Amino acid sequence: MPEPIDFKLDRLVTPVGELLIVADAEGRLRAIDWRDYESRMHRLLDRYYGAGRYMISPARDPGGLTKAMRMYFEGDVAVIDTLPVETTGTPFQRGVWQALRGIKSGTTISYAELAQRIGSPRAVRAAGLANGQNPIGIVLPCHRVIGSNGTLTGYGGGLPRKKWLLEHEGAL
Repeated sequence: MPEPIDFKLDRLVTPVGELLIVADAEGRLRAIDWRDYESRMHRLLDRYYGAGRYMISPARDPGGLTKAMRMYFEGDVAVIDTLPVETTGTPFQRGVWQALRGIKSGTTISYAELAQRIGSPRAVRAAGLANGQNPIGIVLPCHRVIGSNGTLTGYGGGLPRKKWLLEHEGAL
């Protein structure tokens, strides 16, 4: 049996709640979630890496990621564009998550536009589901995807946080 993956966890107090930051030994971001959704984060980690196949230990600023996220919340929204990330998931999910990274700060797109960007314009619902399974919210900016009619829909951290993030980035 292979050694469990060693993840490092840090916590950051932000204006919209405590953020959980999970990195691997190489300093790549593996998960981000809110403290009040910590159980969901663990479910996603179990799904993507296997229950019992990883361990999480506390660490200060793994890979400089906590510092970078602090800078984001202090106004340097571009800092998230270059953070190293590593995801698992299906090829379709990874394609959606990669497309999220192409949404520029200060802008939003619809779920239909997201489906078009991955070359599957009829897969709007599937793209939305993959968006909702994104383990690295904010950095893979799922909050920048909104309804076709401009409404704020479907953010795993809650719509008030989605609104705050979009306002913070200048998109609203």
